Amino acid sequence: MAKKVLKFGGTSVGTVERILHVAEIIKKEFVAGNEIIAVVSAMSGKTNELIEQSKKISDNFNKRELDVLLSSGEQVTSALLAGALIKVGVNSKSWLNWQIPILTEGDHSNSRIINMNIEKINKFLSEKGVAIIPGFQGISKFGDITTIGRGGSDATAVAIAKIFNADSCEIYTDVDGVFSSDPNKIPVAKKIDKISYDEMLELSTLGAKVMQSSAVQTAMMYNIPLEVKSTFTDREGTKIFSQENIDYTKSVTGVAYSKDDAKITLLGVEDKPGVAANIFEPLSRNNINVDMVIQNISPDNKTTDLTFTIKREDLLNTIDIIKKNKNIKFENMNHNDKVSKISIVGAGMVSTPGVTYRMFRGLAEEKINILAISTSEIKLSVIINEENTLKAVKKLHTIFDLD
Repeated sequence: MAKKVLKFGGTSVGTVERILHVAEIIKKEFVAGNEIIAVVSAMSGKTNELIEQSKKISDNFNKRELDVLLSSGEQVTSALLAGALIKVGVNSKSWLNWQIPILTEGDHSNSRIINMNIEKINKFLSEKGVAIIPGFQGISKFGDITTIGRGGSDATAVAIAKIFNADSCEIYTDVDGVFSSDPNKIPVAKKIDKISYDEMLELSTLGAKVMQSSAVQTAMMYNIPLEVKSTFTDREGTKIFSQENIDYTKSVTGVAYSKDDAKITLLGVEDKPGVAANIFEPLSRNNINVDMVIQNISPDNKTTDLTFTIKREDLLNTIDIIKKNKNIKFENMNHNDKVSKISIVGAGMVSTPGVTYRMFRGLAEEKINILAISTSEIKLSVIINEENTLKAVKKLHTIFDLD
């Protein structure tokens, strides 16, 4: 007998019919003798619907009340799934965030789970019950309902697996597992059978939507085995676990892309110690995350050109902060919000020469200009013009034998 955490995403519980199907999946696991905690998302589209309703009230809707509003989506699913399980003869009960409780800390809409009470649920499991828990939410030390960011049900599931000392955590979604690229855009993308935490973390951070990056990070920290699998087929999913179990014969595991980036270049920046800190410190204070940074030194060693990338939604705020910054001097500033980030990821890159050359040559063959570059041991990312995104992804997918 194993203790399992099963997480079902919004598409998996998108209709009453699908919720009834999920109940059959859980029943099968339960009949096999496993203790089951199911974590659920809101029904697909529900969170966006609630956000739109809040905007009809105000474009600056109170954050505390927004958390109360958005958390209702997962609570609805929890009740429906518990009811569906009872209908098929499985003792089940839904537990809302404050009933457990799931304790969080941090700002509204961006909290993180720090602990939860396990006694009541463990007792229910021992009495042959299936516990249903809403993802994406918790309660603060002040008694306020909080949410933990879009896609946060993954993080809830992994946190529950850690705190309840579960044997495994299975993420059910609408695809068969983790793919080498987005199968909706790249039809020749193939399913990855096994992937390391590090690779999955890079892919999820770089734009792959199949799992939330903070959930992967938590699983990696506590060595919690993950599996991503389809709610709608019986095929094997993708297993995510520690690096020593990975096959390094493939240099590149996947190609990820994001189209929500912007690039800023400061021309003729005074070249002296502390200037970079003076540029980026106010951005950090305003919760603006800087990704790639490239610095070019001028021949006279007196000025430099500094290029960096940020999220597109932060562009106007970033420009305003830089213009008001009295601690830096520069001759000019230009920006481009029509860029995308293309990344190749693979644990085998460490021991495979020529990966960088093959990527750059492939993009050159498609006449795609590289605007910025960032590297790590298992990742190589470039910024290109947004219009070339799919052409670049398809080319890299082919030259690294991922089709």
